[in-house]
Amino acid sequence: MNLASQAIVTASQMQAIETLIFQAGMPVASLMEKVALKITQRLTELYPPEPYKRIGILAGSGHNGGDALVVARELHHQGRQVKIYQPFTKSKPLTRVHGCYAQSLGIPFVALADLGDCDLLVDGLFGFGLDRDVIGDGAIAIDTINSWQIPVLSIDLPSGIHSDRGNAMGTAIRATHTLCLGLWKRGLLSEAASPYIGNLERIGFDIPEKSIQEILGDRHPLWRIDPLEVISDRLPIARSAIAHKYDIGHLLLVVGSERYGGAAILAALGAKATGVGMLSIAVPHSLKPLMLAQVPDALVIGCTETPSGAIASLPDLDWQKYQAIACGCGLSLDAGQIVEQLINSEQPLLLDADGLNMLAAMGKVRINQQLPNRNSATVLTPHWGEFCRLFPDLREVERLAALQIAVSQTQSTILLKGARTAIASPSDTMPRSNFPADSQVWINPESTAALARGGSGDVLAGMIGGLLAQGMTAKDAAIVATLWHSQTARWLVRQRTEMGVDPVTLAQNLLPFLQDYPSKIVKT
Repeated sequence: MNLASQAIVTASQMQAIETLIFQAGMPVASLMEKVALKITQRLTELYPPEPYKRIGILAGSGHNGGDALVVARELHHQGRQVKIYQPFTKSKPLTRVHGCYAQSLGIPFVALADLGDCDLLVDGLFGFGLDRDVIGDGAIAIDTINSWQIPVLSIDLPSGIHSDRGNAMGTAIRATHTLCLGLWKRGLLSEAASPYIGNLERIGFDIPEKSIQEILGDRHPLWRIDPLEVISDRLPIARSAIAHKYDIGHLLLVVGSERYGGAAILAALGAKATGVGMLSIAVPHSLKPLMLAQVPDALVIGCTETPSGAIASLPDLDWQKYQAIACGCGLSLDAGQIVEQLINSEQPLLLDADGLNMLAAMGKVRINQQLPNRNSATVLTPHWGEFCRLFPDLREVERLAALQIAVSQTQSTILLKGARTAIASPSDTMPRSNFPADSQVWINPESTAALARGGSGDVLAGMIGGLLAQGMTAKDAAIVATLWHSQTARWLVRQRTEMGVDPVTLAQNLLPFLQDYPSKIVKT
């Protein structure tokens, strides 16, 4: 694992790592030069001189402002028309020196209003570690800039964003592009920061791995999923040249109702895309003709149904022939005791949608008694609303902390859906101070609002089920499916716009995405 590209850190952890670097002999001024030159290089790639000739620099009083001033100097040497706005009278010594040199070069220091005709603004007002609300001239500057229709590139994180929580501290820059410096800041990968960060990239500056390791230790709990690494390592799934269908996994989907037949089809399409060897689908008997027409290669099991068209009961099945079970998509709450029956099975089990709602109806005590005692892995895939129904006492707890507590209580892998989907699996280790349990949390860094439509989650559930049936661990199946699902959607958005990525199109393009996939991922 590449620690620098995948570790997600708090402000205090980042400060401690930088302190080690400086104690080892790296001059602060040299590091600022190195970082600012890397920022300038990336800015030049993203925003070439034409049509971004006029650049406004927002320089704060700290080292984030110092970075911005070095960028201003380099852009001035490129021949760009640079103007600097510095709202604070006092600065750190190194930042003040760079400001003096910028003045000696003839770069104008101007009032905020004079930046209104710029083609691009570079935000270096506040860096990581901001711990109080932005007020006064800083707040006025941020609100004014947000009212302009000018692209903004933020250095490290948008000014005003709390580097650990991701929330706006009173107000915050709404950046077009954010260049995170060094290691990923926890706040940048939170849902709260999503409206502010724009396109997010990391600018590495060769932090020694021993420095990272010394501060984070061997059991660091929070990691960013690397799209290139996951897909390269895991997809497509290798199989023997002499394999037959029963060697490649047999998945049972328990899905569908008269009202939600489409969800069953979408889950089946997601499962098929994983290449699972055999797919059985248990549906209400009245849905059987539809399923056979849509998924002719599946074994469709017709079940007795309720007057409302939901599964009333499952027939006698040979559970041992299934390597995994996925339940819930389109099931409806009228399906009664289906979930309880499946919890008592010996197979890896995924619960989604109404499978989760039925689980919630069982109550906290039974959930915390039955799930930890299963002999195989359990995967729960709630969005926040479903999560709160499952764990109502965690409703007011911070999202990642609540996820950790729920994993500890249920001993289940939980995939908490959202703009920043978070995945955690149970661990046998003891609790730590900064997290309720010492299992790792993996954050999917990139998604798209194109997935915010009914049926997208059904495709994902089928994918996870298909990967589980082929022998992936619960954690790996959840990570791989989440990454594959979101990256395929992002690829389709670039071709079709967000309106063009319906769940059927998404499922049909999961396999085409894997063809020459490195070119389809924007490396960050």
